[in-house]
Amino acid sequence: MLYRTASDWLAAPNKRVALFGMSGLGKTHVSNILRDSGQWFHYSVDFRIGTRYMGEHIVDNFKREAMRNPFLRELLMSDSIYIASNITFQNLAPLSTYLGKPGNPEKGGIPFEEYVRRQRQHHEAEVAATLDALHFADKAEAIYGYPHFVADTSGSLCEVVDPENPEDPVLKPLSSNILPVWIRGTDAHVEALVARFSKAPKPMYYTEGFLRGIWDDYRAARGVAEAEVDPDDFIRWGFRRLLEHRLPIYAAIARNWGVTIEADDVARVREARDFEHLIARALPEAGRAAI
Repeated sequence: MLYRTASDWLAAPNKRVALFGMSGLGKTHVSNILRDSGQWFHYSVDFRIGTRYMGEHIVDNFKREAMRNPFLRELLMSDSIYIASNITFQNLAPLSTYLGKPGNPEKGGIPFEEYVRRQRQHHEAEVAATLDALHFADKAEAIYGYPHFVADTSGSLCEVVDPENPEDPVLKPLSSNILPVWIRGTDAHVEALVARFSKAPKPMYYTEGFLRGIWDDYRAARGVAEAEVDPDDFIRWGFRRLLEHRLPIYAAIARNWGVTIEADDVARVREARDFEHLIARALPEAGRAAI
């Protein structure tokens, strides 16, 4: 582990963390607090995915939709307008819109195999964007003078790693340079996330095997053909299953590669010092340093 003890962490002139866990439990909240302190560089994996690795796919999808409109088609073909993605740290809607939802096209769905293809693109992008954190951690200090670095990882980090593999190509280099920190929620948090998601379902990333399994299960349970699937109903139906699938993987990442802090404690963070002491409490003291 990058910081073996609480004392090592508190004394480190360059603190580096990678926050991971379920969306909505405080990763971006605490990252914003750290960034606002003026001492921490904030790197968003989702933003990097949506700009560096998926940006062209996103814009091409916008253009494809625009070309169906005769008025916009003429303007595009004559280079009279241009279309761009205005993705930000706070607004990742362009990425979500591109990933889409499978099912009935009359309800905004896309064909299932097209959905799978876009999921594969996201997998490659997430691996690359997560590893880019290593480069940005060095660049943040060397170019911009930030002593500390926080990576706000995607909620689907757990889907692109194997925490039980000591040679995992993402976790091994990441944890050697940045401390992975799991923000763990309670059962009450899970229920709140499910309720919130039910009101406004959004596209999600799944491993392909898991996705195909819940797709088949859903269609069998509802007795519907692919073109009859209600996209939002499918996404809602699979969300709790996705959380149940992810939680043990998050736990294994923290157990084998990093540390765990509680979402309730993160919610009480008001300044960078609060967060630094929160991490210190998650690390062993010098007298009981991990072997």
